[in-house]
Amino acid sequence: MIKKKLLAILSTFLLTVNAYAAFDIKARTAILQDYLSGEILYEKEADKSIYPASMTKIMTAIVAFDLIRSGDLNLDEKFFVSENAWRLSSAGYSSMFIMVGDEVSVENLLKGIIIASGNDACVALAEGIAGSEDEFAIMMTAKAREIGMDNTNFANSSGINNPENVSTVRDIMLMSNYLIKEFPEEYKYFAEKEFTWDRTGGDPITQGNRNPLLYKSFGADGIKTGYLAVEKYSLASSLDRNGRRLIAVGSGFNTKNDRSRESAKLLTWGLTNFDLIEIAKANTPIDNLDVWLGKKDTVKAYIKNDIYKTIPKARKKLLKVSLNYNGPIQAPIKKDDLLGKLQLTYNGNFIKEYDLLAYEDVKKLNIFSKLIKFINFLIWGDV
Repeated sequence: MIKKKLLAILSTFLLTVNAYAAFDIKARTAILQDYLSGEILYEKEADKSIYPASMTKIMTAIVAFDLIRSGDLNLDEKFFVSENAWRLSSAGYSSMFIMVGDEVSVENLLKGIIIASGNDACVALAEGIAGSEDEFAIMMTAKAREIGMDNTNFANSSGINNPENVSTVRDIMLMSNYLIKEFPEEYKYFAEKEFTWDRTGGDPITQGNRNPLLYKSFGADGIKTGYLAVEKYSLASSLDRNGRRLIAVGSGFNTKNDRSRESAKLLTWGLTNFDLIEIAKANTPIDNLDVWLGKKDTVKAYIKNDIYKTIPKARKKLLKVSLNYNGPIQAPIKKDDLLGKLQLTYNGNFIKEYDLLAYEDVKKLNIFSKLIKFINFLIWGDV
């Protein structure tokens, strides 16, 4: 017999048009994502091609983090500074102010890139890793394809003027999501508000993080600003408020103040208009299902992946979560056996389903125990 257990009545999925029909921000293109559910809360021309400017440096850091994780690079390793890298510290660009012939550690270069937005540090790191910035850009674009950034091409490590260095705010969001998910410890660099470079042959230089949202008290912890004359101001930003993370990316802000104010407005709008609901945690039992002829009367069931849904605050009636399975389930049962489905429906319409798996083994009864069970069933019925 098919059994259905109703676990919860939660809320509607996003009715996108109604959810933000009256909301807008002053940017040419923008997107907002609820990190855990992956749902897009707001978008505006999100697939329009942009010049990502210094948001490019997120990928520069990711490539380095990948190599550190694989053991092919370490934070204490030092790279020589070429004249090519030094030149960017004296040409009016944001820089770490490294000097030709300096030996700078990977960790300091990463901090110079992430916190001080140093273009010179980008080139030094790129040349140290790949031999040339062009080769490093090939690595960046390959990583972008791996992540799913299909509308992105990286032509350099810093994002300074190059018509072939292009992306979209949706792709920058995917990259930001990947950074936070895959490198949670390294991501903490992006929240640091200042970096002091104890440079060779001069007094130490302290620079503040260029992300204006870090200085507001609403939970921002990254990610990266950008500016090009042709693109104007841009910002990939994220906040973590009581375990709830949102990621926003905007480009084409007219002024620095617009970039700060409108990005904060977008993140705040996401917090105040939507709730995040946890439906299931990965590899954690969610319910007990009935078992027939087993040494246990029930088996714990679980889902392999986290399931979160983002909920408009005013709607909590139409989303239903149910467990569907043919039960009672006959023993023996082995861990990870498919038991049924966790199903999500909205307003009676199917939305999505997930495999419901056995969390444990359940052995079958021996012949004598089976006989007793059958006799009890004949006398007392299904009790």
